Amino acid sequence: MDFFTAMDISASALTAERTRMNLISGNLANANSTRSADGGPYKKKSAVMTATPLTDSFNSALNKAGKGLDTVKISEISEDSSPPKMQYDPTHPDANPQGYVALPNINVLEEMADMITASRVYEANVTAAQASKNMALKTLELGK
Repeated sequence: MDFFTAMDISASALTAERTRMNLISGNLANANSTRSADGGPYKKKSAVMTATPLTDSFNSALNKAGKGLDTVKISEISEDSSPPKMQYDPTHPDANPQGYVALPNINVLEEMADMITASRVYEANVTAAQASKNMALKTLELGK
Protein backbone atom coordinates (compact mmCIF):
# COMPACT_ATOMS: atom_id res chain seq x y z
CA MET A 1 0.00 0.00 0.00
CA ASP A 2 1.40 3.39 -0.92
CA PHE A 3 1.22 6.59 1.09
CA PHE A 4 -1.65 8.15 -0.86
CA THR A 5 -3.80 5.01 -0.68
CA ALA A 6 -3.46 4.90 3.10
CA MET A 7 -4.38 8.58 3.29
CA ASP A 8 -7.41 8.05 0.99
CA ILE A 9 -8.70 5.26 3.21
CA SER A 10 -8.27 7.33 6.38
CA ALA A 11 -9.79 10.42 4.75
CA SER A 12 -12.88 8.52 3.63
CA ALA A 13 -13.36 7.18 7.16
CA LEU A 14 -12.91 10.66 8.65
CA THR A 15 -15.56 12.06 6.31
CA ALA A 16 -18.00 9.25 7.11
CA GLU A 17 -17.53 9.59 10.88
CA ARG A 18 -17.91 13.37 10.70
CA THR A 19 -21.25 12.88 8.92
CA ARG A 20 -22.27 10.30 11.53
CA MET A 21 -21.40 12.70 14.38
CA ASN A 22 -23.40 15.49 12.69
CA LEU A 23 -26.45 13.20 12.45
CA ILE A 24 -26.12 12.17 16.09
CA SER A 25 -25.83 15.82 17.12
CA GLY A 26 -29.01 16.58 15.19
CA ASN A 27 -30.78 13.67 16.87
CA LEU A 28 -29.74 14.91 20.32
CA ALA A 29 -30.73 18.49 19.54
CA ASN A 30 -34.19 17.39 18.38
CA ALA A 31 -34.88 14.76 21.05
CA ASN A 32 -37.91 16.75 22.25
CA SER A 33 -39.01 18.32 18.94
CA THR A 34 -42.71 17.67 18.44
CA ARG A 35 -42.92 19.46 15.08
CA SER A 36 -40.92 18.97 11.92
CA ALA A 37 -41.23 20.01 8.30
CA ASP A 38 -43.12 16.75 7.66
CA GLY A 39 -45.77 17.72 10.19
CA GLY A 40 -45.06 15.14 12.90
CA PRO A 41 -42.37 14.71 15.50
CA TYR A 42 -38.71 14.68 14.47
CA LYS A 43 -37.51 11.32 13.15
CA LYS A 44 -34.14 9.94 14.19
CA LYS A 45 -31.59 9.87 11.36
CA SER A 46 -28.83 7.29 10.97
CA ALA A 47 -25.98 6.90 8.50
CA VAL A 48 -25.68 3.70 6.48
CA MET A 49 -22.01 3.09 5.68
CA THR A 50 -20.75 0.85 2.91
CA ALA A 51 -17.32 -0.29 1.79
CA THR A 52 -16.37 0.87 -1.70
CA PRO A 53 -13.35 -0.38 -3.64
CA LEU A 54 -10.48 1.96 -4.35
CA THR A 55 -10.14 2.79 -8.03
CA ASP A 56 -6.47 3.70 -8.37
CA SER A 57 -3.96 1.61 -10.32
CA PHE A 58 -2.10 0.40 -7.23
CA ASN A 59 -5.32 -1.02 -5.84
CA SER A 60 -6.01 -2.72 -9.17
CA ALA A 61 -2.72 -4.57 -8.89
CA LEU A 62 -3.57 -5.66 -5.36
CA ASN A 63 -7.04 -6.79 -6.40
CA LYS A 64 -5.53 -9.01 -9.09
CA ALA A 65 -3.44 -10.62 -6.39
CA GLY A 66 -6.61 -11.40 -4.41
CA LYS A 67 -6.32 -8.58 -1.89
CA GLY A 68 -8.85 -5.76 -1.95
CA LEU A 69 -8.64 -2.38 -0.30
CA ASP A 70 -11.83 -0.54 0.49
CA THR A 71 -12.78 2.94 1.55
CA VAL A 72 -15.93 3.81 3.47
CA LYS A 73 -18.74 6.01 2.26
CA ILE A 74 -22.20 6.98 3.42
CA SER A 75 -24.56 5.18 1.05
CA GLU A 76 -27.72 6.65 2.55
CA ILE A 77 -29.14 8.53 5.50
CA SER A 78 -32.09 6.61 6.84
CA GLU A 79 -34.92 7.84 9.03
CA ASP A 80 -36.28 5.78 11.90
CA SER A 81 -39.64 4.26 10.99
CA SER A 82 -40.64 3.27 14.52
CA PRO A 83 -43.73 4.94 16.01
CA PRO A 84 -43.19 8.02 18.18
CA LYS A 85 -43.30 7.91 21.97
CA MET A 86 -46.63 9.08 23.30
CA GLN A 87 -46.50 11.19 26.46
CA TYR A 88 -49.55 12.41 28.34
CA ASP A 89 -49.52 16.21 28.53
CA PRO A 90 -52.94 17.75 27.79
CA THR A 91 -51.54 21.30 28.20
CA HIS A 92 -49.03 20.92 25.36
CA PRO A 93 -50.03 22.78 22.16
CA ASP A 94 -49.31 19.67 20.04
CA ALA A 95 -51.39 17.30 22.18
CA ASN A 96 -53.99 15.16 20.41
CA PRO A 97 -57.65 15.18 21.57
CA GLN A 98 -56.84 12.47 24.16
CA GLY A 99 -54.08 14.67 25.65
CA TYR A 100 -51.06 12.72 24.32
CA VAL A 101 -48.08 14.36 22.63
CA ALA A 102 -46.06 12.50 19.98
CA LEU A 103 -42.35 12.76 20.80
CA PRO A 104 -39.38 11.50 18.76
CA ASN A 105 -38.35 7.94 19.53
CA ILE A 106 -34.79 8.95 20.48
CA ASN A 107 -32.90 7.37 23.37
CA VAL A 108 -30.48 10.06 24.59
CA LEU A 109 -28.19 7.54 26.32
CA GLU A 110 -27.92 5.46 23.17
CA GLU A 111 -27.16 8.56 21.11
CA MET A 112 -24.43 9.61 23.56
CA ALA A 113 -22.87 6.14 23.39
CA ASP A 114 -22.95 6.34 19.58
CA MET A 115 -21.35 9.79 19.74
CA ILE A 116 -18.50 8.47 21.90
CA THR A 117 -18.00 5.54 19.51
CA ALA A 118 -17.93 7.85 16.48
CA SER A 119 -15.48 10.13 18.25
CA ARG A 120 -13.14 7.22 19.07
CA VAL A 121 -13.27 5.92 15.50
CA TYR A 122 -12.51 9.44 14.24
CA GLU A 123 -9.51 9.65 16.60
CA ALA A 124 -8.26 6.24 15.43
CA ASN A 125 -8.38 7.35 11.80
CA VAL A 126 -6.54 10.59 12.60
CA THR A 127 -3.85 8.47 14.27
CA ALA A 128 -3.67 6.17 11.23
CA ALA A 129 -3.30 9.16 8.88
CA GLN A 130 -0.57 10.63 11.09
CA ALA A 131 1.25 7.29 11.15
CA SER A 132 1.16 7.12 7.34
CA LYS A 133 2.50 10.66 7.11
CA ASN A 134 5.29 9.89 9.59
CA MET A 135 6.28 6.73 7.69
CA ALA A 136 6.50 8.72 4.45
CA LEU A 137 8.64 11.37 6.15
CA LYS A 138 10.97 8.72 7.58
CA THR A 139 11.26 7.16 4.13
CA LEU A 140 12.27 10.50 2.67
CA GLU A 141 14.88 10.92 5.41
CA LEU A 142 16.49 7.59 4.39
CA GLY A 143 17.42 9.13 1.06
CA LYS A 144 19.57 11.82 2.66
